[in-house]
Amino acid sequence: MTNSPAIALKNVHLTLGDGAGRVHILKGIDLRIEKGSSVGLVGPSGSGKSTLLMVMAGLERADEGTVQVAGSELGPLSEDKLAQFRGRNVGIIFQSFHLVPNMTALENVAVPLELSGDPAAFGKAKAELDAVGLGHRMHHYPAQMSGGEQQRVAVARALVVEPEILIADEPTGNLDDSTGGQIVDLMFAAQRERKTTLVLVTHDPALAERCDRVIRVRSGEIEETGTAGAGAQQEVSA
Repeated sequence: MTNSPAIALKNVHLTLGDGAGRVHILKGIDLRIEKGSSVGLVGPSGSGKSTLLMVMAGLERADEGTVQVAGSELGPLSEDKLAQFRGRNVGIIFQSFHLVPNMTALENVAVPLELSGDPAAFGKAKAELDAVGLGHRMHHYPAQMSGGEQQRVAVARALVVEPEILIADEPTGNLDDSTGGQIVDLMFAAQRERKTTLVLVTHDPALAERCDRVIRVRSGEIEETGTAGAGAQQEVSA
């Protein structure tokens, strides 16, 4: 079991939409991501990379093929079991933060632990907010915080469950370069220190270069994989 991957996809297909509007998004994806590695998913808009990320996170179900994440096959799980699995194993960071507006930073970070019945939810949430430099903002609401602060809260929320997999979809897309760089530093530091597997979608070649591996997606298929430097350079020229 020590050699089992963090994520393994085999012949994964996914079609979305209804009737004449149905679109074959993922077309026979085979992919293996090793534990503790960092992977950047790159490719043109509409290529299927964000959908692929959502399949790995258990937020979209494949129509065909197998999806194994953190040692569990996701296909047979009920919606309740799938939600429980995500809560224990997967931390997700979105481009648009997805914070609950009527909850403080502390309450937002504590949510996944409260849902799992952890009696230490607020103590752990406070520690994570301290770790991302927001100990002084824990009682503020999202509207009272900058975009960078909101994304720090989102990072803390993703990490508070100590996930095996950390998934990020354009995590710096709504931030300026300086603030985005700080968020990226936080994510990579957490990935190294906690030996978490990091998978992120990005249009930013510099961010892709920081990953151990780049996977290029085009028209719902994996076109190539390679080292970060090579992948990022090809993404720039595409």
